[in-house]
Amino acid sequence: MSKSLVEAFNIKRKNADLSEVADYEIFADKELLEQLRLKIMGNLTEREVLTDEPATEYIDLEIENATEGYDLTNEERIHLRHLIENELNGYGPLTELLKDKNITEIMVNSPKEIYIEIDGKVIKDDSVSFINEEHIIRSINKMLSESGNTIDLANPIIDARLKDGSRLYAILPPLASKGPMITIHKFKKDAESIEDFIRMGSLTTNMANFLSSCVKAKANILISGSSSSGATTLLGALCELIPDEERIITVEDMVELQINKKNVVSLESKSSNYHISLKELIKSAVRMRPDRIIVGELIGDEAFQLLQVMNSGNDGAMSVIHAMGVTDAIKRLETLVLMNDLNIPLKVIREYILSAIDIVVNIERLSDGKRKITSICELKLDNNGEIVPDEIFIFKQDGMTSNKEVIGEYIQFENKKFKILKKFKNVGI
Repeated sequence: MSKSLVEAFNIKRKNADLSEVADYEIFADKELLEQLRLKIMGNLTEREVLTDEPATEYIDLEIENATEGYDLTNEERIHLRHLIENELNGYGPLTELLKDKNITEIMVNSPKEIYIEIDGKVIKDDSVSFINEEHIIRSINKMLSESGNTIDLANPIIDARLKDGSRLYAILPPLASKGPMITIHKFKKDAESIEDFIRMGSLTTNMANFLSSCVKAKANILISGSSSSGATTLLGALCELIPDEERIITVEDMVELQINKKNVVSLESKSSNYHISLKELIKSAVRMRPDRIIVGELIGDEAFQLLQVMNSGNDGAMSVIHAMGVTDAIKRLETLVLMNDLNIPLKVIREYILSAIDIVVNIERLSDGKRKITSICELKLDNNGEIVPDEIFIFKQDGMTSNKEVIGEYIQFENKKFKILKKFKNVGI
């Protein structure tokens, strides 16, 4: 009687397999899945045309009819239903990922290889998948349908803005050797403020106050940062500090900036029907009586045009340049200026840059995924005649914790006579 029931009946314990099955593995027979999808979608489309009633109401009925005689598991039926529902009412398998506010980037490498970015970290997402490569292409065109764009063999690369403001970049084989590839960069509906950057630990209160003063004093600001470093988001946050009464003209390759101000005009280089150079749009912006000209990103010969704006009395201009640090940003800026085929000595170009740009802000995404403003500086010439940073604030990395989080400290240089102080004084700061 001292034995338990388990011992008395010699019951062998077995640990339950709690490992999650990847979405792609749930319905293994992809040919059958595609056949059922075609049949169900065809019937739903025909029913809607004939009865003029929403096809959504008949999804379960059509699935029941189409799968009659097939021995499908409950998991396979649920998978099929999600597939049909998302294709009918959304953008295919990526529908839920596009809705998730925490996801900032979606990357599709193959039907079963999908990655997402959350809080600056990229992880593989096994909760969604595509049937095959044709399914990926079909989903791309579904997302593009509202913008009037399409992707096909005649047009294998697409760079477009979705209805929610997200930016979609896709490329087809043979240019993409592994199959159709998608990258979607999502934008938050609510623009981030400088206070958000303080809360995230991206800068200190002193740094925020300094940048706020720079904006109010109409300093010309260049933001440098690598891809996905948060440079464009920081630019938007600085734009929110512009006084409400000022007129802002934004110039972008494709509209990304969200500025919650009354008098804002957005100019876009790319659209479904036209493609005007950023250089020409900056020229147009000057004629539109701007208090501020904001250029989303410097990518070509428009860099010299913006420097001309900065040097001609249109103070308070801001822009982003993708680079790995301040020194790299200046080198890249020099290269972009030289793209104009100007017969100007490099020494003169450097003097032109020095007179145009008041402040450079460098933002980085560190190894732990967190974004930090690592430098706020002015520019100066060194003994070799090259432009180098004159640091005002820097972030000094000291190491990493056991959890692989970056640790460090912000350093503020106070015993220098910075040129920006003159602009502060002129506006009473």
